[in-house]
Amino acid sequence: MHNDGKVVPIKKAHATPSPLARLPVVLLQVRDKAVQQLQQGLQDLFDNADDTLFEMADKSRNTLDHHIFFEAMRDLRLKRKNFERVFLEQLFEAFASLGQAGRGELQLVPVVSYDAPPGSSRDDLEKAVALEAMLGRVRHRDGLALGQLTARLSALLGNRLDERENPLGPALLCEFFLRAGRSLGVEIRVKLIMLKLFEKYVLSDADQLYGEANQLLVATGVLPDLEAVPSRRLEARATRKHPREEPLPATDQPVDENGQEAFAALQELLTAVRGSVAPTLEASAEPLPISTRDLLRLLSHLQQYVPEPEAEDDFDLRNQLEQLLTRVSVKSGKSRVVEDADEDVINLIALLFEFILNDRAVPDAFKALIGRLQIPMLKVALLDKSFLSRAGHPARRLLNEIAVAAMGSSPHDDYQRDPLYLRIEQVVQRLLNEFIEDPAIFPELLAEFSAFTADERRRSELLEQHTREAEAGRVRTEAARQRVADVLNRRLLGKVLPRPVVQFLQQAWSQVLLLASLKHGEQSVQWQAALRTMDELIWSVSLQPDTEAGRHLLEQLPGLLKALRDGLSSAAFDPFSTREFFLRLQALHVQAPEGIEELIEVHEPFVLSAASPDPVIDLPSNDPDLLKAQELKVGSWVVFQADATSTLRCKLTAIMAPANTYIFTSRTGLKVLEKSAGQLALAFKRGTLHSLDDGPLFERALAAVVNKLRQLNRGK
Repeated sequence: MHNDGKVVPIKKAHATPSPLARLPVVLLQVRDKAVQQLQQGLQDLFDNADDTLFEMADKSRNTLDHHIFFEAMRDLRLKRKNFERVFLEQLFEAFASLGQAGRGELQLVPVVSYDAPPGSSRDDLEKAVALEAMLGRVRHRDGLALGQLTARLSALLGNRLDERENPLGPALLCEFFLRAGRSLGVEIRVKLIMLKLFEKYVLSDADQLYGEANQLLVATGVLPDLEAVPSRRLEARATRKHPREEPLPATDQPVDENGQEAFAALQELLTAVRGSVAPTLEASAEPLPISTRDLLRLLSHLQQYVPEPEAEDDFDLRNQLEQLLTRVSVKSGKSRVVEDADEDVINLIALLFEFILNDRAVPDAFKALIGRLQIPMLKVALLDKSFLSRAGHPARRLLNEIAVAAMGSSPHDDYQRDPLYLRIEQVVQRLLNEFIEDPAIFPELLAEFSAFTADERRRSELLEQHTREAEAGRVRTEAARQRVADVLNRRLLGKVLPRPVVQFLQQAWSQVLLLASLKHGEQSVQWQAALRTMDELIWSVSLQPDTEAGRHLLEQLPGLLKALRDGLSSAAFDPFSTREFFLRLQALHVQAPEGIEELIEVHEPFVLSAASPDPVIDLPSNDPDLLKAQELKVGSWVVFQADATSTLRCKLTAIMAPANTYIFTSRTGLKVLEKSAGQLALAFKRGTLHSLDDGPLFERALAAVVNKLRQLNRGK
């Protein structure tokens, strides 16, 4: 375990049982209760870290800061689970160490000191100042409750503890946080932001942490006479976490005069499926139509029993309605049937949702959520037929907005922490709980959800722009690498030169050329100077000493050596790593070429590339799948089937010339895939790649249902 600052001795047990076995049961309860709160605090921290870093990137005034904050966001997302795991492991270890107090040999346990030692870097000083200020604020605000908790732990263990040894004290909590964050490759500004968030979302709730721990200890008789510390901030914290939401004013819904006419046209097609909703009774029972108002009441009753998304049983609306009608009919002694117009609406909505729940564009995990909207949408259609004909109807737009937002979500195990999934779940639950017959709730929910998705879209667009810029930079770098390799090959291939010089040019001077090309361009003075120095080096080791040029070589060497050193310095080469080359070069310059032992003929082309190129996939230019790949437009959504259980949904964000590389990003705007047109064509052929239709879901479903009904009517 890493030790920061001072250490103090506490005694370690000789016995072999686990330290946890020696802890009093109440102490384990204190630990487990604290773990619940700290886990929630860390989740809130990471959820808000993304927003905070995004805002910092958005406000940054230069490309470097923009890149730093976006890379930090990516690093946090990738390492979040490991971060939380390490933090909790440190907490568990600290509690286990308490179980060894007062027994046997000494064990060194770190006690954090945030005083920066002399000679510390500026970053360390900044971090030390920030930490000391954080600890001071916690002690000032919650010092009394913390002191009581430390005293009770000391009494329980029979060993006097220092506040800095208290596993729930701010000093050790900060230490756990810093240790967990060591794997993050972020600079000091990001670390300071993370510390501020740790204070805001974890340490700010320390009074609750200490209050609950003290209550558990008092309940078991540990120093019950200490005066209880009131929790001064519970109400303020509740207000912060659950702010009161003011409902949006209901908007007037314009009446679509063509609603009834459009519905009448649909009714002609729906006669083919009429008769599917009826009570199960003897044919002699007298039929009695049920009013639309009573039907709405039955649906509101069913609405309360819509199964949760995790339920395995399918919810068949028409079957459920039949059962209800049968029960009502048995009680009344008459066959209560649904009127034709209402049954047509029921069948139409059932067919629409049948299409939706089989649509590839809707991720499976979201289908269960959207499927729960079937009764609310049916009730809207019964109340307002313009729902079926007016594209701008708020309920219809809400369904389309939900489907568009969900389309880019790839399968993962932890939907309960996906903000989009949770927001859609909230919308669905509010409709099931609150929508009876007043449709004003739909424009309200639409406005709230549209604001949420607009913010998500803006965030992803910024990340997509960052991805495009990074890919453009990568393409420029790869092109520069190729040009540098071409320059070297023109000068080296076929020549016989000393091995150290060839290695130096290929391994070191190639980087000088690459940097000059990327920073200054190939028309610059720096690029021409680097070429000239390379040519002079090759010339210098190829001279015969008995020639006129060879006799004057020593006069020209200082300038050549200085140019070589200046070039290496511009590319940030360590002078010690190149010292051996210069010593060998000096020896080469005083030997005749035929006396040099390590002469080699360069016959292998030099390649300066960061990655091996993808194999070329040779397909005819008129191959249908290749044409299909080439027809993909930026903004198109696709789904890749990696294997039988793994799929990836992503959006084509850029097509990078000159190789026409297709760059795909996730819903959040991060790059997830890179393919050539040939690779896409092969995936289409194998059936592992499918384009997703991002058109409005309701409109696509309605068109499919109308087409299906027409086929049914033709078959009669």
